Amino acid sequence: MTNRTATILFVLGILFISFNLRPAITAVGPLVPLIREDTGMSNSLAGSLTTIPLLSFAAFSLIAPKLGLRFGNNLAVFAALATLVTGIFLRTTGLITAILVGTALIGIGIAVCNVLLPGIIKFNFPQKVGIMTSIYTAGMGLFASIGSGLSIPLAETAGLGWEMTLAIWGLLGGLALVFWAPQLKGSVSARTSSAVAASVDHNHMPIWKSSLAWYVTLFMGLQSFVFYNMIAWLPDVLQSLGVSLAFAGWTLFLLQLIGIPFSFAVPLLATRLRNQQPIVVGICSLYVISMSGLLFLPNLPVIIISALCLGIGQGAAISLALTLLGLRAKEPQEAARLSGMAQSVGYLLAASGPVLMGVMYDTFSTWQPFLYTILVVSFLVLAFGLKAGQNRYIFES
Repeated sequence: MTNRTATILFVLGILFISFNLRPAITAVGPLVPLIREDTGMSNSLAGSLTTIPLLSFAAFSLIAPKLGLRFGNNLAVFAALATLVTGIFLRTTGLITAILVGTALIGIGIAVCNVLLPGIIKFNFPQKVGIMTSIYTAGMGLFASIGSGLSIPLAETAGLGWEMTLAIWGLLGGLALVFWAPQLKGSVSARTSSAVAASVDHNHMPIWKSSLAWYVTLFMGLQSFVFYNMIAWLPDVLQSLGVSLAFAGWTLFLLQLIGIPFSFAVPLLATRLRNQQPIVVGICSLYVISMSGLLFLPNLPVIIISALCLGIGQGAAISLALTLLGLRAKEPQEAARLSGMAQSVGYLLAASGPVLMGVMYDTFSTWQPFLYTILVVSFLVLAFGLKAGQNRYIFES
């Protein structure tokens, strides 16, 4: 196999992995009423279908770097993809226990891929972290929006039902396994490289004691807090402002779609800048404009502009957070450890957000406190993002 062919297969493998990192989750939300009706599942149990993957992310993000070190990153990702596909098909049986177990397996599979991909990219393309991160974040965002946008048309208009609609994403996972399989030939060398990286003295330093690692982690976590709260509650917020449920749903879809080109562009820009602080300022400015519009001038044109600003900000924020995992680490193994820390804490924050904001709404019976909370969090994203955007590495004194 020529180097060019190997590179093409590697990029295709990364791309197809990225296609599988969100739709198995985003496709569920619109289908929850159908799942609940067919299975007799309670409202609280149905709500756990979106919370369980986030908790799996938090738990297995810490384990993933150790799996990569023990078995090699490439093999660990292949096993994670197989776990993801198993979970998807297990979930389509219609049995409540199988649905819950399958949902947990989906979260585990995605968590391992999420954490190990920055290290894999750092190892294979140390000088092209930006373009490779752009490829997989754009692919991730595209299929996240496709997953949520096509669920109801496939289930009801096409008559597939919720089981077959969810099963489609298992086929996409099967394609990812096929495209990633050529990378298994390098799993032994990848494992050796991981072991060498782990033997470097500073890699034995506790990452939890690095202030820069915490800044990156909190930037990751707080932007995830904003994103998952908006996915969960934005339609309700917009309905309270006087728009229809259908319009609110399409606004949420537009929010995810508009962010895709920016999720592609930001890593390219980030790797060309001396530091990433200007991007952080731009992201947080969009957050503030969006929340201020919904709070203080909620007419239809402003609602649309606010949604667009929020979508652009979110697309840029997640791709910058993922890019920082590579830029703030000298070695691939450092990137994996930083990724594990940032995504573990980040998804704990993300999982807690929708629940806490739901309790806040039950307490005040208005969405205004929710919007003010997101506004305050936007300034916290700015504060920690400015620190995370500094041009240095996590174990530098």
